[in-house]
Amino acid sequence: MTDLALPAGAPSSIPNRDIKVMALIGVAHGCSHFFQLVLPPLFPFLKDDFAVSYTELGLVMTLFYVTSGVLQTPAGFLVDRIGARNVLIGGLGLFCTAILLYGLVPSYWMLLPVAILAGAGNSVFHPADFSILNASVDQKRLGRAYGTHTLGGNLGWGLAPVLMAGGAALFGWRAAPIIAALVGYAILAAVLMNRDLLKEDASAARRAAAKAGEKTEALGPLLSLPVVMCFGYFLLLSFALIGVQNFLPATLEALYGTPLTLATTTLTGFLLGASAGVMVGGWVADKGVKLEAIVICGLLGSAALMLVVANLNLPAAMLVAAIAGAGFLQGFTTPSRDLIVRGAAPKGASGRVFGFVYSGLDAGSAMAPLAIGLLLDHGRADYVLWFVALMLALTTLTAVAIRQSSTRSVTAAAE
Repeated sequence: MTDLALPAGAPSSIPNRDIKVMALIGVAHGCSHFFQLVLPPLFPFLKDDFAVSYTELGLVMTLFYVTSGVLQTPAGFLVDRIGARNVLIGGLGLFCTAILLYGLVPSYWMLLPVAILAGAGNSVFHPADFSILNASVDQKRLGRAYGTHTLGGNLGWGLAPVLMAGGAALFGWRAAPIIAALVGYAILAAVLMNRDLLKEDASAARRAAAKAGEKTEALGPLLSLPVVMCFGYFLLLSFALIGVQNFLPATLEALYGTPLTLATTTLTGFLLGASAGVMVGGWVADKGVKLEAIVICGLLGSAALMLVVANLNLPAAMLVAAIAGAGFLQGFTTPSRDLIVRGAAPKGASGRVFGFVYSGLDAGSAMAPLAIGLLLDHGRADYVLWFVALMLALTTLTAVAIRQSSTRSVTAAAE
């Protein structure tokens, strides 16, 4: 295992090649996040056209996310076997085709298999993207590379509701996903034209292992304690993020009678703060600061601000500032989090490791709404923000455990 702190003294200038790789992967990741939210803004149109309920439309998204979550780890194995570039190109092409089909389906029931197809396409991005970044970008700039990757995803999420709703209003709901798919195909073409920039380390690791007469383990890396702790990190973090992203407006309204406009504004503040934190956090992570220290300080600071909001009925400006600050501190930890995962991944296994640990986000996202919904249904809106703060605090414990278990692994290997 590698040390969890990167070497200090990273050069200030970034080579043109690294910038191109970061831009390509960031845009591809942004495309995947945009595609995730293609359908929800169109639900009112789909409901009327197909004469279905919102529950039935919700089933479409459930199928999408379940498929994506289940296939992330197999996609990681595929990345390590045939290479990240091929998997990324295939997944992006599959996703684009599914989005195109959204605009062409003649009935509601045809949306269901298309959603499964879309979920399969979405499953490849985390294992493929991180495998490419690890091999293509100088390790002294990986914090910024990971930050750009996350920022691309956040921008995709932010743009999708506005552009899809606007496109549907101007051109009809069927045209909106078709146009989105065509833009996706253009991004796919850019990735294909620049594929030589995208390196991958899996094949080199397999060759080295074969030369040494070693067998590459399939599940071994996923069962190591550091990787299991990384999965736990993502699982706990997803509980906190779902509590904010899905339930913050409802929680503030129930707790303090906060007007919907203001409550929604606070959520926007959290998302914008997180995006800013990601970029600053990437720069700091590249400066040689201990990664687990960044994670612990950022998540505990975010938890503390959530507790302030849970216990004080703040004026509007202070409420937005507190939630935006919590978002900034949480986003600040994201590049360090991904670098910690990289440190826990054996050489040549980054695809399957990133696929496995990121599936923790999907698992938590499936469970958290039930727990938080119960709190709100029983009139305990105050407990929701306490729950978010608790999950953020518990996440720091997994970061400490990852550090300790990685250190023990290195010591044992040296002996």
